[in-house]
Amino acid sequence: MNKLLEKYKKETIPALMKHFDYNNVHCVPKLKKISVNMGVGIATQNKALLDNAVKEMTIITGRKPVVTKAKKSISNFKLREGMPIGCKVTLRGEVMYEFFNRLVSIVIPRVRDFRGISPKSFDGRGNFTLGIKEQTVFPEIEYDKIDALRGMDITFVTSASSDEEGRELLQRLGMPFKKN
Repeated sequence: MNKLLEKYKKETIPALMKHFDYNNVHCVPKLKKISVNMGVGIATQNKALLDNAVKEMTIITGRKPVVTKAKKSISNFKLREGMPIGCKVTLRGEVMYEFFNRLVSIVIPRVRDFRGISPKSFDGRGNFTLGIKEQTVFPEIEYDKIDALRGMDITFVTSASSDEEGRELLQRLGMPFKKN
């Protein structure tokens, strides 16, 4: 069993039950899925950039991403409906906890000038989105082999009903939030 999942079951659940006065284990919020999204807007001119982004995301997440397509045409960006403009991966279960563990223990500390993650990116329902400016912070990516720096959005979807519950869950799992 994954160490983070074990920590969730043995330490986080009892701590959250005590903190929020839950009387049932099933009321405790849990991490449902992690969605990793990489937008490659320049892919409208050069299809090879999207292929490289897909390869890099496959290396980072261990899963093959789905290519996302434009929902509507925007003439100023030379974008037509249905054009491929990015890729995304949804992680669940064991793979999700493995990715979360790598993200918190290896990747986030490698970010330059890191002083903690701002806890302001919650959506009101306990879900949290984190933006990473470049894919090179992942140790799997070799700096010499990339063609362009690309950012990505990582969304943590929880079963929490409020931002406070979601923040407490992620913090107890190891997310390094800034102290207010």
